[in-house]
Amino acid sequence: MLGLRPTAAEPAGRVGDPLTALGATRTVGALLEQVLDAGLCQAREVDPVFARDVVGRVAAFVRRGGKRLRTAFVWCGWRAAGGTGDATAVLRTGAALELVQACALLHDDVMDGSTLRRGAPTMHVDLARMHRAARMTGPPEAFATAVAVLAGDLALAWADDLLTETALGSPHGSRLYQEWRAMRGEMVAGQYRDIHAQATGSSGVDEALTIATLKSALYTVERPLALGASLAGGDDYALAALRSAGRCAGLAFQLRDDLLGAFGDPALTGKPVGDDLRTRKLTYLLAVAVRLAEATGDEEAAAVLASGEVSRSDDTVERMRAALERTGARSVVESKIADLAAAGLRHFDRAGASHAVRQEFASLVERASGAAPDLTGEDV
Repeated sequence: MLGLRPTAAEPAGRVGDPLTALGATRTVGALLEQVLDAGLCQAREVDPVFARDVVGRVAAFVRRGGKRLRTAFVWCGWRAAGGTGDATAVLRTGAALELVQACALLHDDVMDGSTLRRGAPTMHVDLARMHRAARMTGPPEAFATAVAVLAGDLALAWADDLLTETALGSPHGSRLYQEWRAMRGEMVAGQYRDIHAQATGSSGVDEALTIATLKSALYTVERPLALGASLAGGDDYALAALRSAGRCAGLAFQLRDDLLGAFGDPALTGKPVGDDLRTRKLTYLLAVAVRLAEATGDEEAAAVLASGEVSRSDDTVERMRAALERTGARSVVESKIADLAAAGLRHFDRAGASHAVRQEFASLVERASGAAPDLTGEDV
C-alpha cells in the first residue's frame, strides 16, 4: 500500500468539490505527486538502484503527461450520478486511472516497438541507452524490454494500491472495485486481440471495432464514467446511460487516435506517425480502407493494404497513407467519429446530469474526439 489514507493527524484529506472537470484534472496532478513521492521513498528504502533506474523513470513518465482525460470523465460520471461535496475519492480514483494508463502505455510501447512517447524516447529505448552507457553485459534490447515490463507492472501495482485504499474507505467500495476489476480484464483482452489480429493479418471491420472497444474505449471513457457514478451511488438507469455514453465517446476517441497515428504531426501528438501502418496494426481505419478497396476494385490499394511484410518501408507507408485517402476511408472514419460523439452526448443526457455537467462532458468529448458533435444524427 502507498500509505495515502487520511489519518487522525490528517483530517484535511478533503479536497472539496472541484467546480469543473478541468479543475479535477488540475487537482489530481497534486495527488499524483503525493503518490509518486511515496512510491519513490518506499523504493529507496527497498533498494536504491531499483529506485534510481526503475521507479524514478516511472515517476518521470507519469509526471510528463497526458491530458488526464480519464480523471475528467470520472468527475463527470460522479456529478452526473448526483455526486457532490468532498471529491477526494473521485480524485484518488482518477489518479489510479492515470497510473493504469502509464502501465498500458509502457507495455504497449514494448509490444509495438515504439521509439517515442509523450515527446521523449520510450522507456525501453531509454533503458537500452542506459545499458550501453554503463557498458553492461548482454543484449541491451533484451535488458530494456525486461525492465520496461517491470516498470509497467509497478505502475499497475501503484494503481491497484490506490484504488483498493479508496474502495476500503468508501461506502460504495464494493461497486467501485467491481468496475475496476472488470476494466483491468478488458484491457488485457483488448491488448491480446490487438496482437492476435496482427499475427493473423486480419482485416475485419467488426474485429477492428472489438479491439478498439476493449483496448481503449472502455477504460478511457466508459469505465471512468461508471467508476465516478459508483462513488456517487448512482442508480442502474443512470449507470446504463453513462455506459452507453462512454462506449460511444470512447470509440470516437480511439478512432481519432487511429487517424492521428496515420496522418498526425509527431510534434503535436508526441509519438511517431505511421507506426500503425508500418506494422499493419488492425485499426478501424485500415479495415474500412480494405473493405472499400475490395468493393470498388481498387487492386493497387488492396495490394498495398494487404497483410504480408512484417515491417514496411517508408515508401510503402506513404503508399498505404495514399490508399487510405483514395479509397475514402479517412472520410468514412471522420463521419463515424462525429456520429459516435453525437450519440455519446445524447446517451449522457439520459443520465439526468445538470446542464453545466452536460456542457463539461460535451467539451471533453470534443477534446477527445476532435469533433464538434452534430446532435441531429442517429444513435450509433
